[in-house]
Amino acid sequence: MKKENAVLGSGVIAALAASSCCIPPVVAAIAGIGGVSSGLSWMEPLRPYMIGLAVVSIGYAWYDHLKPKKETDCCPLEKPKFYQSRSFLIGITLFSLISIGFPYFTKDYFPEKLTNDTIVTTEENMEEKRIEIEGMTCVSCEHHMNTALMNSDGVIEASSSFEEGYTNVRYDKTKTDLETLKKQIENETGYKTK
Repeated sequence: MKKENAVLGSGVIAALAASSCCIPPVVAAIAGIGGVSSGLSWMEPLRPYMIGLAVVSIGYAWYDHLKPKKETDCCPLEKPKFYQSRSFLIGITLFSLISIGFPYFTKDYFPEKLTNDTIVTTEENMEEKRIEIEGMTCVSCEHHMNTALMNSDGVIEASSSFEEGYTNVRYDKTKTDLETLKKQIENETGYKTK
């Protein structure tokens, strides 16, 4: 049973690692902490390998759990503990699937653009700029970026694209400027601006 627990543990760790670049930006945006989130973006290229490791590990745990158990002559099989039960294995499998799928279903929960309707300004004071960003890897990163910009004074609207590596920001140039917004992005999110 120790072998099954080790395999299960490695499967869960691999599933979490597979989405480790995507989960922290959401947590950081909710908690209001910034630079922590982009620290794991280096793991994005490893995602397919981590998913493979999780699938193999959990698949093996299921195989080991479902194969017929041998009963020895001297001792009957003992009743498994909860962490060795089918219910626990089902729970771990579902948790791993949710962790692996996290980057794919988060886009449904975040708006593409965030708008601040409380800022009143004239057309000549509004400016819209595109800022190139390094380090965004998923929709969660986009949301984190948009939220960080919307917390800046003078920002009216923000929308980002991780695929193309940019953010569009519309702001009141009497309240903020492009360099201030770039510093805000780097300080709050940890992503690099160009």
